[in-house]
Amino acid sequence: MTVAFWCVLIAGLLPYLATTIAKAGGERYNNRDPRAWLAKQQGFRARAHAAQLNSFEAFPFFAAAVIVAHLTQAPAERVGALAVIFIVARVAYLACYLADWHWARSVLWLIGWLATLTIFVSGVGSR
Repeated sequence: MTVAFWCVLIAGLLPYLATTIAKAGGERYNNRDPRAWLAKQQGFRARAHAAQLNSFEAFPFFAAAVIVAHLTQAPAERVGALAVIFIVARVAYLACYLADWHWARSVLWLIGWLATLTIFVSGVGSR
């Protein structure tokens, strides 16, 4: 399995890290209605929940880009390096979201998005 495919697995799990942070140790956590409980949260819990939602939103484009790159026989080393950049950017994005560093978070989001876009088109001309 390629580095990029392992990164797809990691990217698929990142939203669950964010939701675990949002819910862990939460006062009066209600598993019968977790969405309503999360909607009432503030501070780092609310930001962790927002990071979870954004991570779910970013995942399909990234996963599709890796698959397209594989199907178009893009150079595996380039795709793997870009996939690692995406993962590092998304982990740092989560940390910045939790810390409420909005400018850094936006820059990291852009880095992840650009890495994904580059992965998607990296197979152009490979066949």
